[in-house]
Amino acid sequence: MSSRNSNIPEAKRTAELEELLIDAEADDEEVQNSHPILRRPWLLLLGLILVALNLRPALSSMAPMLSEVSKSLGLSAAQAGLLTTLPVLCLGLFAPLAPILARRFGAERVVLGILLTLAGGIILRSSFGEIGLFAGSVLGGASIGVIGVLLPGIVKRDFAKHAGTMTGVYTMALCLGAAMAAGATVPLSEHFDNSWAIGLGFWMIPALVAALFWLPQVGQKHGVHNVAYRVRGLLRDPLAWQVTLYMGLQSSLAYIVFGWLPSILIGRGLTPTQAGLVLSGSVIVQLASSLAAPWLATRGKDQRLAIVIVMALTLGGLFGCLYAPIDGLWGWAILLGLGQGGAFSLALTLIVLRSRDAHVAANLSSMAQGFGYTLASMGPLAVGIVHDWTGGWAAVGWIFAVIGLGAILAGLGAGRSLYVGVVSEKV
Repeated sequence: MSSRNSNIPEAKRTAELEELLIDAEADDEEVQNSHPILRRPWLLLLGLILVALNLRPALSSMAPMLSEVSKSLGLSAAQAGLLTTLPVLCLGLFAPLAPILARRFGAERVVLGILLTLAGGIILRSSFGEIGLFAGSVLGGASIGVIGVLLPGIVKRDFAKHAGTMTGVYTMALCLGAAMAAGATVPLSEHFDNSWAIGLGFWMIPALVAALFWLPQVGQKHGVHNVAYRVRGLLRDPLAWQVTLYMGLQSSLAYIVFGWLPSILIGRGLTPTQAGLVLSGSVIVQLASSLAAPWLATRGKDQRLAIVIVMALTLGGLFGCLYAPIDGLWGWAILLGLGQGGAFSLALTLIVLRSRDAHVAANLSSMAQGFGYTLASMGPLAVGIVHDWTGGWAAVGWIFAVIGLGAILAGLGAGRSLYVGVVSEKV
């Protein structure tokens, strides 16, 4: 069969979109062939939602408090940039560990254990000064990186007949968790005598609650873990790298927004509470476009036009938040949310549409997240360095432009109606 197919059938494309949740254990034949009887599916569903809610607060809670934390601990803008970079870097560096840990201990046990390390990282970040701040950020980012790879596979395995619906639920939980933390952290801090440590540390509570509700899943048995498939040659495939670059570059803009947008808006005259609410509102808007963009993107012959549109919306929103009159800020924030929600969901969609089967998709997902998030971490760091050099925010628009144009170029390659030139082989 040819490695390049420019005529992916519409029916196949639609069916593939029902499997946007990439399974990190797709290479494990016994796990895929197991069909556990769920005694209390509502408890599993609740647990999954609570776990997904915790995959963004450790990242989005820091942004509105960054100025206050920097002043309190005497951090330079470059150090603040490193603080926003470390968690994203760990998303990429630790993502490949997820399937290894799952095969050794079982996905459910790993999720429970990593929820506890996430709570520990949040406590460490908020309670032990500068060293704890950076160490806790590393631990939190690593924890999110592992859970973020494993959770979609659990959802897909245990709710196989409702993969499309669960994709929406999963996306909604991610957006809701990010929005809650962005909007509530500053008010929480102000309520407790302007203590940024309490404002940031509060988010250990949802992690512990999620661990409590997840505990019943640890006893479930899902088969013996045998690696049955292997995918070779992905790192030598140009299309795979285009998908990875698009994932990484659009993510870089997303994590710049998570890490720096409130600080930029505070520099333009907003209060920390107002800046946090703008970020929260923008993230909430992402829900609509993240659900709509994959469906709309499959109405045409490929995804190139959709990628250009969502990246144009993203860049327009970023430049508006940075340069436009402050009176129209909410309009630009909504535009930014529409663009970034669509850009992220299209990145996930491309992984599925460019893969011949679930095994290739799982490996392409690991590549796109591992290399992509590592690349994405450079964006927040660059913003901190440029801000430190210039003493202002105007020059960071060049960073937005370079990353955004790079994402469009990579997306024009990744959006073609082709398959990556590798196949899965049974071992």
